[in-house]
Amino acid sequence: MLFIDEAIICVRSGRGGDGCVSFRREKYVPKGGPDGGDGGDGGSVFLLVDPQLSTLVDLTGKHHWSAQNGRPGMGDNRSGKAGSDEIVRVPPGTLVYDRDTGVMLKDLVEPHSRLCVVRGGAGGQGNARFASPTHQTPREFEKGGPGQERWIRLELKLIADVGVIGLPNAGKSTLLSRVSKAKPKIADYPFTTLVPNLGIVALAGFRQFVMADVPGLIEVAHEGVGLGDKFLRHIERTRVILHLIDLYPLEGNPRPQEAYRIIRGELEKYSPTLANKRELVVANKLDLAGDEDPAELGELSEALGGAEVLGISAVSGRGLEKVANRLWEMIEAARAEDAAAE
Repeated sequence: MLFIDEAIICVRSGRGGDGCVSFRREKYVPKGGPDGGDGGDGGSVFLLVDPQLSTLVDLTGKHHWSAQNGRPGMGDNRSGKAGSDEIVRVPPGTLVYDRDTGVMLKDLVEPHSRLCVVRGGAGGQGNARFASPTHQTPREFEKGGPGQERWIRLELKLIADVGVIGLPNAGKSTLLSRVSKAKPKIADYPFTTLVPNLGIVALAGFRQFVMADVPGLIEVAHEGVGLGDKFLRHIERTRVILHLIDLYPLEGNPRPQEAYRIIRGELEKYSPTLANKRELVVANKLDLAGDEDPAELGELSEALGGAEVLGISAVSGRGLEKVANRLWEMIEAARAEDAAAE
């Protein structure tokens, strides 16, 4: 499926139906009273969170979404039919902005939640509403209220517990494919991941969490170099960042300590909030090490000020269970922290 994480659409609600001017016409009733019914309300436009969706691709081929107008009132005190609402389905994690003002209207996270973005016009009153003891033949009526129109910008931020970051070819997609059932593209050249990928990591004891990997970053990605940093928005919601580092890079590629510095610098330039999230540093490609406990792991930890560094081989599976359990511990700690802050 094509991955689309931004869309701009025009939404238009229906206008209300006009009220009716009518008088009773019954046999043997020479002076019938007013019986004009009210107009129907115009339909509204709602955004509905559909958990089956994971992209905004359905909105790229249709830019205008309109609800129906209300029908006018009729005689015999019959109200006009209300206009049907228009439902626009979006994936969980969709941010809704007013395009012209830039104001965020809603962060749609909860499945099946709804947001009314434009409300339909009210139906006008018929002349029966204006009757009184001193005004028995009213010809007044109300026109239906106008509908609303606005342009909205939708921006998708994937919802995941763990976000995997690193330089191109650090092994992020391989890691995701080994710990979940996700099937990202894997190859031995840079930028094989062109869009974010999601996978569910299942652990013993019915524990599970969602992991997302994003396209690899390079230095000055915040200036648009490479794939830029536009996909970093998809890990802004994560509780934990898994920083994956190639422990044995090819000649000419940044050494592990330098690779860590480059990615951290890009995170800090993009968002201090993102840079301050809980982080687990994981060194990949232990299958290339000669020793069971290679010295390079300790050297990397020392270079990072004694930070915890776990070693894995995404290819052979070595160390993956330990990393998954450690991530679960960090997620639980983050959840507890968030609950205490509420």
